[in-house]
Amino acid sequence: MTSSFEFSTYPARLSDAERDKALQALRDGVALGRLSHDTFVRRMELALAARHSEELAVLVADLPRENRFSRVILGTVEAVSGFTVRLRRAWQAERLPKLLLPHPEHTHPLRIGRDPANGLRLNHETVSRVHAELRHQGGLWVLRDLGSTNGTTVNGRRVTGAVAVREGDQVAFGRMAFRLTAP
Repeated sequence: MTSSFEFSTYPARLSDAERDKALQALRDGVALGRLSHDTFVRRMELALAARHSEELAVLVADLPRENRFSRVILGTVEAVSGFTVRLRRAWQAERLPKLLLPHPEHTHPLRIGRDPANGLRLNHETVSRVHAELRHQGGLWVLRDLGSTNGTTVNGRRVTGAVAVREGDQVAFGRMAFRLTAP
């Protein structure tokens, strides 16, 4: 009795390390300007779906080979860029004019805007007539945007509704920015 038993071998499954290496090469290609965003996204999808190392090789064949020197340069540029952004923010934050919070016993909200009837009048084209209000509520200072056109931000984040603020926070009404200080 003869039995026909076929034995087929499948290529080895891609390792996570191989896939990660190809994905890193694609990221480096974008960082170096060698790939457009659309090409990068498409190749990343193909790399994630790849089953064989040959498929990955085709995706990165036109990109420069990874070398330690280029990785060091890219890492250094990234670190310097991040440092300069943090330095610029710190420099600007220290140079901001101070906005003195009213005494906590002040029971009425402080209205902020271009209208002369506001408690704090800011005469700037990016500030709405009635832009925002600041009130002491439950032991906290609460800043509320009143539907302004150019928005209110606290520490760089846009306020939708109301947000608690405290001394040292950076607040902006339109393009007018201040550092909050306590009396």
